[in-house]
Amino acid sequence: MQGKEFQEKNEQRWAEYEQALNALEKKGEGRLDVARLPAMFKEICTDLALSRHRMYGVAMNERLNGLVIRGHKLIHRRAGGTWEQLLRFVTVDFPVAVRAEWRLFWVATLTFILPMLGVALAGFYWPDFSWVEVVLGSEMMSSLDSMYGESDGQIAHLRSEYGSNFMMFCHYIMNNIGIDFRIYAGGILACLGSLFFLFYNGVYFGAVIAYIHVACSKESFYTFVAGHSSFELIAMVIAGMAGLRVGLGLLHPGRKTMRRSLMDAGKRSLPLIFGAALMTFVAAGIEGFWSARDLPPMVKYTTGVIMWVLVVAYLIFAGRSVGVGAGRRGNQREA
Repeated sequence: MQGKEFQEKNEQRWAEYEQALNALEKKGEGRLDVARLPAMFKEICTDLALSRHRMYGVAMNERLNGLVIRGHKLIHRRAGGTWEQLLRFVTVDFPVAVRAEWRLFWVATLTFILPMLGVALAGFYWPDFSWVEVVLGSEMMSSLDSMYGESDGQIAHLRSEYGSNFMMFCHYIMNNIGIDFRIYAGGILACLGSLFFLFYNGVYFGAVIAYIHVACSKESFYTFVAGHSSFELIAMVIAGMAGLRVGLGLLHPGRKTMRRSLMDAGKRSLPLIFGAALMTFVAAGIEGFWSARDLPPMVKYTTGVIMWVLVVAYLIFAGRSVGVGAGRRGNQREA
């Protein structure tokens, strides 16, 4: 088929597609069936490929290439802006990704929770500060004394150390998100780095709890951590899941090359680590602007329970109707 015949055969379809683009670009859609645009776009892409392959001339190639570029911009824009994509990530993509990796969730959770409970219980039954000091260090123990030594000591301590709620918020972001990303990056060491950091943080938090129960005000500590603990601790576990996913890509490439396996594992881990970072950001906001406020203990405990229920319900139920279909399609592609 010659170039002229090819153009005459498809001219009507090209003109119809161009009219659709003009209507959409002017936002005067009228009765245009926008659902047809993706199919028309694919046809134009095929026409451009044929025109280039058969060397039908620069003029035709440039015209079709221009139509493809305009169509791509419109389809990409109509897929949703930044805020729409962020909303979908929060409401659908992130919780679906967490549920898809439920086995890693339990591995990471147990790696963190078991040493924390073990060290905390050991501190209750053997309140010897020598081993606690080995874990925490004398400087950290002194800081805990200053912050939680009295029922209202943490407010004065935080104000003197950071100066304002905003500076506390910034400190917690830098510190806690840094912990999450260290846990995540450790996954590249065949999962061992992520497991180590989860275990270490479990031991550390357990030692903090043990020291608080023996030497400080329990009410001061628990009223402070109640509001943000759900976001902070679960985010840490999810960061561990992301690191384990990367590590498994290294350990079990299957039929893929090592590079492809790591790339795919990294892609699967991104929703987890991004979601963990968002949760840690929320935790820092609560910690900086709410946790140190002078409020009745029952108010803070009630808020903490509500937060735990909401976070767990969100991870279990959010995006479930969409996620089931998406998960099945993903499994079919992998198969």
